[in-house]
Amino acid sequence: MAQAQTRAPGASRQARETQRRLVRSSRVARNHLIVTVGLGFIQAVLVIAQATLLARVIAGVFMDGESFAEVAPLLAWLAVISAGRGLASAGFESAGRFGAARVMSELRQRLSRHLLLNRPGALQDQQSGDLVSSAIDGVAALENYFARYLPQAVLAGIVPIAVLAWVVRYNWESAIILAVTAPLIILFMVLIGLLTEQRTRKRWERMSRLSSHFLDLVGGLATLRANSQAYSQAGSIEAVGEEYRRETMGALRIGFLSSLVLELLAMIGVAMVATAIGIQLADGHLELVAGLTVLLLAPELYLPLRQLGAQFHASADGMAAAERIFEVIDQPAAVTAPAEPVPAPDPARWSVAMEGISYAWPGRERVLESVDLELAPGEKVALVGPSGGGKSTLASLLLRLAEPAAGRIVCGGVDLAAVEPRDWRSRIAWVPQRPTIFAATLADNLRLFNPRASDQRLAEAIGVAVLGDLVAGLPDGLETMVGEGGRRLSAGQAQRIALARALLSEAPLLILDEPTAHLDHQTESELSEAINEAARDRTALIISHREEPIARADRTLVLDGHGLSERVAA
Repeated sequence: MAQAQTRAPGASRQARETQRRLVRSSRVARNHLIVTVGLGFIQAVLVIAQATLLARVIAGVFMDGESFAEVAPLLAWLAVISAGRGLASAGFESAGRFGAARVMSELRQRLSRHLLLNRPGALQDQQSGDLVSSAIDGVAALENYFARYLPQAVLAGIVPIAVLAWVVRYNWESAIILAVTAPLIILFMVLIGLLTEQRTRKRWERMSRLSSHFLDLVGGLATLRANSQAYSQAGSIEAVGEEYRRETMGALRIGFLSSLVLELLAMIGVAMVATAIGIQLADGHLELVAGLTVLLLAPELYLPLRQLGAQFHASADGMAAAERIFEVIDQPAAVTAPAEPVPAPDPARWSVAMEGISYAWPGRERVLESVDLELAPGEKVALVGPSGGGKSTLASLLLRLAEPAAGRIVCGGVDLAAVEPRDWRSRIAWVPQRPTIFAATLADNLRLFNPRASDQRLAEAIGVAVLGDLVAGLPDGLETMVGEGGRRLSAGQAQRIALARALLSEAPLLILDEPTAHLDHQTESELSEAINEAARDRTALIISHREEPIARADRTLVLDGHGLSERVAA
C-alpha cells in the first residue's frame, strides 16, 4: 500500500507532464484548445441565460398570472437560447472530434517518422507488438482525451465558476453550499484519479504484452506448427489474457465506483440547495424568480464536474498510450544528422572506406572491432564468415542505419557523418536477408527503388531475376496485389523481387545480404547470373554463406572473431 502511495504522486506528475506536452508539442492541439475554450465560454453564458429566462417564465405564469402573449417574447428568446446551446454543444463535440483527428494524425506521423527515419536500424530493439499497440491503438485512444476529456475539463473550469458568480447575486446561502460541495467532488475525482492512473497504466502494459506475445506467435506460427508446438502456446496466451482481464475489470470497478460517488455528492448538493431555497421561500425571504434560477442552475454547476469524472476514465488509456509514445519519440536517433550537411559523395567515382570501425548493439558484446575495409569504384567484394560474426552489422553501418562506436566511414575523403543519411542511402541499392513485400501491386513492389522505371526496363529486370513464371502465373500479372492482404509469395520469390528492385535501381553502390539464402541450387545458379548483371558497372558488396553468388567476386574477405582478412584463393 505504501508503495502504491509512493508511486501515485510520481504517476500523477507524469500524467500532467504528458498532458502539457501533448498541447505544447502540437500547433493543432493548441488551436484545438483555443477553440474549445471559446466554445466553453459561450456554453457557460447560454446555460445561465437559459436558466434565468426559464425561471422568469415560470414565475410570470404561475405567480403573476401573465398571459401567453405577455411571456411570448421570453419564450421566443428561450427557444433561441436553447437552440444556440444545442448548436454550441454540437459544435463543441464536433470541434473536439475534428481536433482529435488532426492531433492523432500528427502524432502518428511523428511516431512513424521517428521510427522510419531516425531509428530504422534500431527497430530490432523494440517489441513489434508494443509498437503496433502504441502507433494504432494508443494513438486512437487519445481521441477520448482530445474529443471528450479536454473539452469537458474546459467546461468544468468555466461553467461552475460562472454559475457560482451568478448565484451569488440571487442567494448567497445557496452560493456557500455550492462553493463547499463542488470542491468535494473535485477532491474525490483527484483521489479516484490517482488510483485509476495506476490501474490504467498496468492495464495498458498488460495489453501491450498481450499484443506483443500474440503478434510474435502469429509471426512464428509456421515454425511452431512444423515442430508440433502450435498448441503449447495456448496456455501462455490464456495467462496473459487473464492478467489483462483482471486489470480491465479492476479499472471498470473503479470507474463505476467513482460514478456512484460523484452522482451521490451532486445529488446531496442539489438537495441541500433545494432545502435552503424552500425554507427561504416559505419564510418569504426569497422571491420565486430568484429561487427558481438558483434551483435550475445548481444541477448545471455539478453536471460538468460529474461528466469530467466519467470522461477521465475514458481518457486514461490515451494518457498511458501517450506516455509510451513519447518514450519512443524521445529515444535518440540511431544516426545523427548533421546540422549543415555536405553533399553526398558518389561511390561510382570514389572509394568507400571503413577506417578502424568498431560497433556493439545496445546490451550486447561488441561485434566489430577495429575493422578496415575499402570498396573501390566498380569493384565486387564478397564478404563471408560465421553467423553472428558481424557481416549484416557491417552492411548496416555502410547503409548509415547505425552509428559506429569508433572509427569512421569515408567516401572520396568525405566523412559520411557529415552527410545527410537519407542522401547517402539514395546512392545505395540494398537487398536484405528478409526482403519486405509491401501491400501493393507486384509492379509497384518492383519499382520501389525507381518508381519512374520504364516498362521495358521492368521487363528486362523480370527476365534477369527469373520472375517470368511468377508473373505469368498471377491472375492480373504485374497488377496483382501482393504482400499483406494480397497474394502470398514464397521466401525465394520475395528474394528475386528484391534483386529485381536492385536491377531497376540506378544507385551506384549495391549491397547484397545473403541474396540466395532461400533458393534451390538451380535457381541460385540462375540468380548468380542476375547478381553479376546487377553488379555490372557498380560497386558491390556481396554477403553470403554460399559459394555460387561470390564466385565471380574480385576478392573475398573473411569476417570472424579475428577481424577482417582476405581469403587466399586455393
